[in-house]
Amino acid sequence: MEEITEVDNDLGQEIQDNMFVFENLIDVDDRGIQSLLREVSTEQLLLALRGADEALKEKIFKNMSKRAAEMLKDDLEAAAPAKLSDVEASQKEILQVARRLADAGEIMLGGGGDEFV
Repeated sequence: MEEITEVDNDLGQEIQDNMFVFENLIDVDDRGIQSLLREVSTEQLLLALRGADEALKEKIFKNMSKRAAEMLKDDLEAAAPAKLSDVEASQKEILQVARRLADAGEIMLGGGGDEFV
């Protein structure tokens, strides 16, 4: 990846964007989701979740306080329609935060594979 990015930064970014998409956050463990949620604004999360499937939404809700999850659910139901491009941009920003946390060793992207005891 580093060599591709050195030759063509835009291509490297596009490949990286397609390797890990917003729906892949479902594979991040609960502790990782909690770390991610601390770094993301509620408004950004609200917009990004509009395009998410129910399983991912539920994973995020279960990693929030009950009150915060209920408020977010209510906001999702009451929110006006948003442009798909805005939703995708918000999802991309959250993925950038996730990659930064992964690079810092704070979360594991892609399910990790190894179990710890």
